[in-house]
Amino acid sequence: MVDAALAQVGKNLNEAMRILGDGQMEPDAGTESRRFSRTSIPGPLQGDGQDVTTILHLVHHLIHEEEDEEDGSDKASQPIQNVGEQGHMALLGHSLAAYISVLDRERLRKLTTRILSDTTLWLCRIFRYDNGSAYFHEDDRDGLVKVCRLAINARYEEYTTEGYAVLSSRQPVIYQSASCRPGLGQHLCNQLGLPLSSLCTVPCNTIFGSQHQMDVALLDKLIKEDTDAGKLPLLLIANAGTPEAGHTDKLSRLKELCDQHGIWLHVEGVNLATLALAQVTSAVMGATRSDSMTLTPGRWLGLPAVTAVTLYRHEDPALSLAAGLTSSQPVEKLRALPLWLSLQYLGHNGIVQKIRHAAALSQHLLLKLKSLTCIRTSDGLEKQISLVEALKMVEDEQNSPVVLFKFSQESNAGGSGGSVDGLCVGEKEVLDTFNRWMGEQLAQLVPASGVDVVELEDEGTCVRFSPLLTAAVLGTQQEDVDEVVQKLLELVPMMSATMNLRQDFREETHRHAPSLTYIEELSWPGLGAVRYESQAEGADESRRKQEQKKINDALLTKLQELDTDIFFSTDPEFVTEENCIFVGMVTDDVDVSELVDTISTLGRDIEESGRLLENMTERVRKGILEAELQLQKANEEKLLEEGMLRQLPVVGSVLNWFSPVESSIKGRTFNLAAGSLDSTDVTYSTKVQAGRTSLQDIPTLSAKRLSGQRLFRRPGAGSDSMSETSSIGPADESSGVESFTMSPNIHPSMSMSQPETAEHAEAYVRPAGLLGNPEQVEAEEERQPEGQEEDLSGR
Repeated sequence: MVDAALAQVGKNLNEAMRILGDGQMEPDAGTESRRFSRTSIPGPLQGDGQDVTTILHLVHHLIHEEEDEEDGSDKASQPIQNVGEQGHMALLGHSLAAYISVLDRERLRKLTTRILSDTTLWLCRIFRYDNGSAYFHEDDRDGLVKVCRLAINARYEEYTTEGYAVLSSRQPVIYQSASCRPGLGQHLCNQLGLPLSSLCTVPCNTIFGSQHQMDVALLDKLIKEDTDAGKLPLLLIANAGTPEAGHTDKLSRLKELCDQHGIWLHVEGVNLATLALAQVTSAVMGATRSDSMTLTPGRWLGLPAVTAVTLYRHEDPALSLAAGLTSSQPVEKLRALPLWLSLQYLGHNGIVQKIRHAAALSQHLLLKLKSLTCIRTSDGLEKQISLVEALKMVEDEQNSPVVLFKFSQESNAGGSGGSVDGLCVGEKEVLDTFNRWMGEQLAQLVPASGVDVVELEDEGTCVRFSPLLTAAVLGTQQEDVDEVVQKLLELVPMMSATMNLRQDFREETHRHAPSLTYIEELSWPGLGAVRYESQAEGADESRRKQEQKKINDALLTKLQELDTDIFFSTDPEFVTEENCIFVGMVTDDVDVSELVDTISTLGRDIEESGRLLENMTERVRKGILEAELQLQKANEEKLLEEGMLRQLPVVGSVLNWFSPVESSIKGRTFNLAAGSLDSTDVTYSTKVQAGRTSLQDIPTLSAKRLSGQRLFRRPGAGSDSMSETSSIGPADESSGVESFTMSPNIHPSMSMSQPETAEHAEAYVRPAGLLGNPEQVEAEEERQPEGQEEDLSGR
């Protein structure tokens, strides 16, 4: 018979997970939850209590409040973790721990002892750590702090009575690898009250072996130097999977060295999870001989809020109790309850299956990367990789769950673009930028893969795939790995083409100096950055910068409106240059010369348009003053011609009725372009205003492209190239135009819509018999009756 309270705990948890996890609320409850907001939630506690359902709805609203406030936001970008049934068991363990803590002391002691002993036994057998004890802790660094305190108690016999005073006689030394996670050694010294001089960082190999493995020979030398100096080598922190690269130290040799000098060996790392598999590499098997090791089964198995576990071996329980590794308080032993429930739910086969699945994903990706045709090996030893470089090749670690790869540009001078040799000054920085962009794109395009970007000291920026840390949570499958490879095949050719064309872009920009300035920005993942320089003379520095910003902003808007696949951006946050235009990734069929010409021409047109506007403004101002004088003079002439009496309201009307005045009405029109007040006679007598400058005579840019082809593409290079001419539907028979051809010289931002005036229509549409014969065109225009417009209804 199940305890009623225990059954209620499980029921409440299921209801809470249904509301919080699935977000399925009752229809009336959904309306009720809308009244919760940042402003409606009171600060002080309400007088009347709330029921459980209302409180859970409130928590659900607080969780999704930001998503509700941001309309149109991509909610899939940060999905809520789907914990699954095994995750529900872990969450149930936290609820049960609170419930069990209210039992009587004797029953509580028996229950906690059983839970702790079962969990310790299971973990030791799964991860091949015989005769070990377990310490469960929330902070994954806390176990290392406790075993270090245990080592101090074991090596300093008078430490329990004298305290830290005994450390002054022989200063303890803690050794860690240079590849350890940042801040671990500092945290350890702070918790133990040791000076930072007690921390010794051991460099990694520089000649032989992995560059992320601890240098054992150098460690031996450092230990002997510290011993000769009167110090006490206390503890060594080794890695079975470094945080960034996932490399494993030579644990067997380190264990022999520690036994020789009486040093405590502690091992941590993601590769410890592979100890649960049937076949384990010899490098990782060395961890089973260590004095202690820290496991994080919650991340490996996808269990939320599950504690980390430190397995250790020591014969004196009194010292373990003094170090805090064991406790006489039964409630503290309940930390193992969520893991105890989860391990039983998964079973041994389920645990091994999850870890094997993660390792298989890594091997599948590694094989895919190695099978790419662009990956080449030289003499079977040195790998020269032009597309993707697999870095995780250490000793016999073929089952490592961590894979690193990076883009490495092939240095060839072939093709239309320049080679990487032109970027020798900042080649490494540029490659790091491109790899960072590639990793971010993969993480965004395939979020279920869990790939991220890491910075390594020697290799630079790399993309890391560590499924043991992400697969259980994200539900990564083999299809996601295949999608990562597919996206790589799409991204890498673009990156390679952009890398090759960067030098050409720089040279073309220098060719357009001083109107264009090339900006050397190594942290921009793209073709490069350029700035249009204003050619105005005599302006002060502040006004010149203001004018420059105005022109480049307008230029960026024009470029973004063009029919092209190239991405144009303004100044990113991480750059120091101002008023720049950043050109993104391009393909190998892009004509860099045409691209730079377009940027220069558009910038010049914008600058000239701005000057024209300024000149026109000044002319309009003067024209208005002149027009006022002309209108005043016209009024005076009218007064003299008609007489004073005709200006009176009543008398003038009667006088005009008896003796009408025959005076012609003179219309006036104000020409904005010329800034003058003209008569409207010329407008009605001729079809075109002769001798006046049209506002539409601003120089336009003619982009050399084929009909239907994207801008900046070389003819024949892209798949979207079309024929040189294109016929446009049958014209209206009444217009006498059967067909016409479209010129390939088209303004980038000009649409193919109908021209606004007949004059402009004549510039683009001519009857077939008149094309290419200016004399016939002029004769045809002279034969047209005055004021009669050409019928262009069929255009």
